[in-house]
This record gives sequence, C-alpha cells and structure tokens, in this order.
Amino acid sequence: MLDKLNGVEERFIRLETLLSDPVTVRDRDAFQKYSREHSELVPIVAAFREHKKIVEQLGENMEMLRDSDTEIRDLARQEIGVLEEKKADIENELRKLLMPRDPNDDKNVLIEIRAGTGGDEAALFAADLFRMYSRYAEAKGWKSEIMTHHPTGVGGLKEVIAMIQGKGAYSRFKYESGIHRVQRVPTTEAQGRIHTSAVTVAVLPEAEDVEINIDPNELKIDVYRSAGPGGQSVNTTDSAVRVTHLPTGLVVTCQDEKSQWKNKAKAMKVLRARLLDRMVAEQNEKRSEERKSQVGTGDRSGRIRTYNFPQSRVTDHRIGLTLYKLESILQGDIDSVIDQLTTFYQAQALQNAAADPAAMAHS
Repeated sequence: MLDKLNGVEERFIRLETLLSDPVTVRDRDAFQKYSREHSELVPIVAAFREHKKIVEQLGENMEMLRDSDTEIRDLARQEIGVLEEKKADIENELRKLLMPRDPNDDKNVLIEIRAGTGGDEAALFAADLFRMYSRYAEAKGWKSEIMTHHPTGVGGLKEVIAMIQGKGAYSRFKYESGIHRVQRVPTTEAQGRIHTSAVTVAVLPEAEDVEINIDPNELKIDVYRSAGPGGQSVNTTDSAVRVTHLPTGLVVTCQDEKSQWKNKAKAMKVLRARLLDRMVAEQNEKRSEERKSQVGTGDRSGRIRTYNFPQSRVTDHRIGLTLYKLESILQGDIDSVIDQLTTFYQAQALQNAAADPAAMAHS
C-alpha cells in the first residue's frame, strides 16, 4: 500500500506542475481533466503526508526510549501509544481511500417506486416513500424531477419514476434498491388489524449519451393521447410517448408533459438508465461472487427494510439495524440509515481486499 501511495504522491506533484503551466491553463479540456484528477487525489495525499509525519514522530520517540532520564522515557512511551493509535486510524482511512470507487457514485440517480402486494395500502406507502426521498433530496439541495407517475384515486401511487440531480446522489441512494415492507393499520380497516404491504424500489444511475449509444433504428416510438384517472383526457393532442427498445424489449412510457418532445426526452433518459443498469448487471454476473459483494449496490429482489407503524420501528434486514424513529425517517431523515449501510459495505469491501490484495493493488 505504501509503495502505491508514493506513486500517488508523485502523480499529485506532477499534476500541480501541469496545472500551473500556462500551456495547460489555455487548454480548457486538459485543465478540467487535470483539475478533476487533482481534486480526487487531495484527500489521499493529505492522509499519506500525515501518515509519514506520524511515522517520523514515532521514530523520534523510539530514540527517546534510550534516554538516561526515566521521565523522558515514560513520556516517550505514552506518546508512542497515542501515535500508534493515530497511525492505525490513518492507515484504515487510506485503505478506504484506495478502494476501487464505484464509477457511478457522483451521478444523478433515477428512482423507480412501484406498489407491490397490498392494493391501495401499497400504493399509499409508495407515495410515502416518494415523499421521503423527495424531502431527503431537498435537504441535500438536490433537484427532483418526476419523469412519469401513475396516481390512484385514494392519493397513492401505482408507480413513480423520478430523477434526482445532485453530485453524489447515486452514492447515497444506491442501497435503497429492493423490497420495502410496511406494517400498519389501514384507515379503511374497521377491525384495526395490521396489514402487511410491499413496495419495490429500483435505483439506477443516470446514463450519459457517451456510455449508452442507442441506434434510432432499434427504437419503436408510439404516440397517443394522455389520459388521467378515470379516463379523463389530460389534453387534446397526442403528446404521450411509448418508446420500445427492440433488441431488449424494454418499454418506457411518459405522459406527464403536455409536449410530445419533452415526454420523449424524459422517456429516453429512463431508457438509457435501464440499459446501463442491465449492462452493469451483466458485467457483474461475469465476476466472482466476491467481486459482486465489493460493488455492494444492494439486492433488488430481496426484502431489505420493514417500516412498522404500531411500534414506530424501522428495521434494515441487511445489517440488522433497528431504529425507533419511523416518523422522522419518513420525513426524509434517512442519513442515519444510509451512513450505517455505507459503513457496512465499505467494511465488507475492505475485508475482501485484505483477502485478495491484488484487487486493491490494481485499483
């Protein structure tokens, strides 16, 4: 690890030279490229330099242990204990910083929420989850945009797809994929019995045009008249769009906008994200089980979390986390859950890297 860090520091110094070169400053693309790389290396180099300083201080204190003065030797021993602890902490931090990063972490994110088993109650909870994520995004200063949604007559959502735009959005939402289960007494239940319903959440990073090249000849685009609840016409033009990707059979519909062009643009964003997600899933299938666990984006097919209203309890089944603060979580206060999930998957990846040092060496 230390050999690699020496190479990282050398590259950092080289980048500083390049960024101060007038030739680089005049080349906008090169300057932006080197600036991004430089900013990514700043925390690694800062931690490495702090590590070198601590190692140097440890060496000095080891020399002091040979001093004839007992008091100086005692002070040196105390200082060595503190420095060894600091050294271990920084080395752990450096391992995290050197871990292969998920290339999608900084991207905008597409969240697809669908009501599952439970009828109207599931649709109501889908609306609750959408509000939770929207409030969380708002608190982060991120922009939310509904791509398409299908409301129910009782205020629920059969389905909603939303784009959340903000640096690092995917890194915070990626562990939300899976089945979210709710246990509560429906307002329509006269007997006061607790019902269990389920909602599925899929989280996809936004795909850029350069990542997913879609051949227009492989698309079938249908337009039709938008319709609201009860079959009422939303507008009098054929503005709703259905896009079918013929090679994969993926179908995306969008009718929220009055403009056919805007609906098509939104549908293409959703299609690109789904195609990228399929491509990544296929790549992961080719990797070993160990490598897949390092990616740690969550299992979309499994039950990941239960929201129990009578006990005000939220349980994340992947990490055995239980919090008795359901109301604040549904208001968007989900950092306490996301932080612990991130820590868990980082620790898992570190264990895998320790078992296979080559994985880190080639990152």
